Amino acid sequence: MESSEVVTAPPPDRRGERLRGGIRITGEVLITLGLVFLLFVFYAVHVTDWTSARRQAEASERLRAEWERPAASAAPAAQGEGFAELHIPALGPGFRYTVLEGTDATTLAAGPGHYTGTALPGEQGNLAIAGHRIGKGAPFGDLDRLAACDAIVVETATDWYVYRVLPMRDQVAGWDPAADPRCAGVAPIGGPYQGLVGQEIVHPEQGEVIYPVPWRPREELPREQQTRLITLTTCHPRWSAAQRLIVHGVLVKQYPKDPVHRDLRPAELEES
Repeated sequence: MESSEVVTAPPPDRRGERLRGGIRITGEVLITLGLVFLLFVFYAVHVTDWTSARRQAEASERLRAEWERPAASAAPAAQGEGFAELHIPALGPGFRYTVLEGTDATTLAAGPGHYTGTALPGEQGNLAIAGHRIGKGAPFGDLDRLAACDAIVVETATDWYVYRVLPMRDQVAGWDPAADPRCAGVAPIGGPYQGLVGQEIVHPEQGEVIYPVPWRPREELPREQQTRLITLTTCHPRWSAAQRLIVHGVLVKQYPKDPVHRDLRPAELEES
């Protein structure tokens, strides 16, 4: 006798399949995002470096050709053009970059840029220069490695200017320049410069760090009374523009170039 009841089997439990499917899709998305990120890193670090290296080489070639002309001077060139060369021996014997006029994105993609309106090399006031820390040549990639008294040498058509990094905040109280022969002429600066140190971290909007007297009103001190400073700025930390790493130095020496022996170089360039 046939039963009038129809027994229906329960539907299969597909929760495991859905879970596995979700995990698979999530994994594929993460892998895709990872590949996109790796491509971005490759572009940011390598492709932009290659492009910037070419632009920097072209700027250096133009600058050297300009210096060979009889009327060559140390005055800044037009926006985006080179006017000086920056050497930082502590960052390697080959650290040499042509400094370009201006700090717009196009200029900084070709090398360190001079903040227009700040002092020129050797002038009283504050010679301020910006540079990238990641990609686009990353001229200031290792700026955080600079220590007190490290040389920052600026070369122009006519002179070599030797600046040295100021003492760090934790060195000021017990500063003894005699402890290192490189520190001759380097000491904490008093007066309106009180509190200025070799390295500091600031927010992007704190442009006072490049004032003639950092952190003071622009007109507080007449130019003839201003100390000859250099300030280097870059992003901080790496891969971020949240803050700025600032390095301050003071001019300690100036060497006029020998017009006959043009290959003569300051001994400071051989420091490590």
